[in-house]
Amino acid sequence: MSRRQAPRWWYAPDARVPLWARAASALYAALVALRVRLYGAGLLRRHRVGVPVVVVGNLVAGGSGKTPLAIAIVERLRAEGWTPGVASRGYGRARADRPLWGEATTPAAEGGDEPVLIARQTEARVRVDRDRVAAARALAAAGCDIVVCDDGLQHYALARDVEIEVIDGRRRHGNGLPIPAGPMREPAARGAACDFRVLNAGSDPDISAGFGEWPMWLAPADAVPLRGGRPQPLSSFAGRRVHAVAGIGDPERFFAMLRALGIAVVPHAFPDHHAYVADDLRFGSDLPVLMTAKDAVKCAAFVTDRHYAVPVAAELPEAFWVALLAKLAGSRT
Repeated sequence: MSRRQAPRWWYAPDARVPLWARAASALYAALVALRVRLYGAGLLRRHRVGVPVVVVGNLVAGGSGKTPLAIAIVERLRAEGWTPGVASRGYGRARADRPLWGEATTPAAEGGDEPVLIARQTEARVRVDRDRVAAARALAAAGCDIVVCDDGLQHYALARDVEIEVIDGRRRHGNGLPIPAGPMREPAARGAACDFRVLNAGSDPDISAGFGEWPMWLAPADAVPLRGGRPQPLSSFAGRRVHAVAGIGDPERFFAMLRALGIAVVPHAFPDHHAYVADDLRFGSDLPVLMTAKDAVKCAAFVTDRHYAVPVAAELPEAFWVALLAKLAGSRT
């Protein structure tokens, strides 16, 4: 359910939650609480991997902006002299049971859309494995002196030095109920145990961080032609109609960003991690097609010169980076 379109009742305040969903969520919440207690009591083991670990995750099913933050963290750590590596499950790939090194040239169907995107944008070592402990150990063995885990707050087997919860600024925690009655993987109170809580405001100036939250903005870069060529400023699309494609946790965030730049958007929302086929991008017109960078890594085989990727960069207050680096200073060897 988390990777298909979210049920309406998760985020619509006036929607009724079906009784079956409430009953199932009670069982889900009990199992989550039991698992947490088992780890807390030491009956299930947490594993250290010999290098510091930073986990970037969320409490809701689906996306919230974790990957742009993970990319920003990797780039900042490298600038500070670290050699970061990234551990990722690689959701949606064809052989989920086979660990691999995610590289810029790895097909998204094999490596997963997010690992391939991270590898392309950061050039860091990326290990794709549903076992995050094994992934982190492989990165440490490959020479990485710190591991950034893209997703994994709930992967308790991997011991971590820093936990970061990312919150969707528009949808936040929805109705606050456990799966499937709501979007919550864990109770909202779990966020208080994280070292940092980052609010993804996207490009919306009306969204502001609450107490204890660090604001994150997503700044769009030039549109990159997917068939090659010179990047185009997004301002060149202002006042024009375009097809906008987004298969992310909250597609409306991408559409709103383009509209704020004066672009007339014809929206095409797909489920998070959607596996595109050529027919998905046949819209019956010759308008330009703008899509997220995460979607673009899956569409190279059937794009035309009308298709562009719109990368975004996560921007956070300098005080956030100071606090994060200070938290890691004691773990550096």
